[in-house]
Amino acid sequence: MTTKATTAHRYAVYFAPHPGSLGWLAGSHWLGRCAAQLQPLQQLAIKGVSADDLHRLTAAPRRYGWHATLKAPFALAPGTDWITLHQAVQAVARSLQPFVLPPLLVERIDDFLALVPARLHPTNTLIRQAAAACVTALQPLAAPLSNVELARRRTAGLTPRQDALLQRWGYPFVLEEFRFHMSLTGSLAQADPQTQALVLDAAQEFFSDLPTLKFNSLALFAEPTPGADFVLLDHLEMGA
Repeated sequence: MTTKATTAHRYAVYFAPHPGSLGWLAGSHWLGRCAAQLQPLQQLAIKGVSADDLHRLTAAPRRYGWHATLKAPFALAPGTDWITLHQAVQAVARSLQPFVLPPLLVERIDDFLALVPARLHPTNTLIRQAAAACVTALQPLAAPLSNVELARRRTAGLTPRQDALLQRWGYPFVLEEFRFHMSLTGSLAQADPQTQALVLDAAQEFFSDLPTLKFNSLALFAEPTPGADFVLLDHLEMGA
């Protein structure tokens, strides 16, 4: 935990492996940045894909750090401080029991690559419950979205239900619209089809021996200033 969080622009609650673990190192090296040590990391060399192309393809998720979103980035409501947020996240964490994630597979979701659990795996219920607890319990501490932020989110072409979720919870892909994923790339449209195929193949091979990940804590991240890279602040252990 660090006092840097007292001046942060936004916060987020993620699932993230503990720094130093194989699960953390694998994802952080793939993205090219460690959000705990706050330093760049050497990325995988993919035959047929230039280092610059891979760096560009992974730029969007790299800024957020290696994670799966539970409570999407939000600003604190007026009068709410960092200590209050930290205590609230800790309370949510203690209310949840740890479990083991299903094996994660590389898939294309819409226009990007991500690690995801099999859709029908029974443990997905526990993942959704953890995410819903974060969203609902922490929303009272979040500042309302501005009209500019609402308009930006709506450019994605939301369904009426997603728009309602956006207005109520500050993010459209929550509750029944939530899908656990750990992003590996940004938009694939910025690469030609051959590069896309090579990156997909490389990701599938790279993560094929990823160790089983334990979902045993909530990771609190912060965006120190608008547009800055997100940093890992703390892991709050789940369970009593």
